[in-house]
Amino acid sequence: MSSFRIFDIAGSALSAQSVRLSTVASNLANADAVGGDPDAVYKARMPVFAAALEPGRDEAVGVQVLGVVESKAAAEKRYAPGHPLADAEGFVYAPNVNVVEEMVDMISSARSYQSSVEMLNTAKELALATLRLGR
Repeated sequence: MSSFRIFDIAGSALSAQSVRLSTVASNLANADAVGGDPDAVYKARMPVFAAALEPGRDEAVGVQVLGVVESKAAAEKRYAPGHPLADAEGFVYAPNVNVVEEMVDMISSARSYQSSVEMLNTAKELALATLRLGR
């Protein structure tokens, strides 16, 4: 394995955590949005990751984002007969976003991103130190 592959692996991890942070931000931004139809209301989104493998070998070469999926959980039903978006029975529907879980996911993602940045910096310092040995 090339010693420079660590830059590819850390870079793909940074990219994956960036997608994760974006979906968390989207979920938090839409957590208070309501609608009159449970099928039309915002649904929480989550990224799906997988190990990127080198073709023909079982060696991991990074992280890939397979996509972003919507939660299958039902929308929260709230009784608000005076709300302009209420249905005929007086209910509005709120997204299935759990703000506490999203905040925990955001902290975890930010720490993973920070760890990848530290790994990149350490690899860079080691490469520079190796080059200085040749002087």
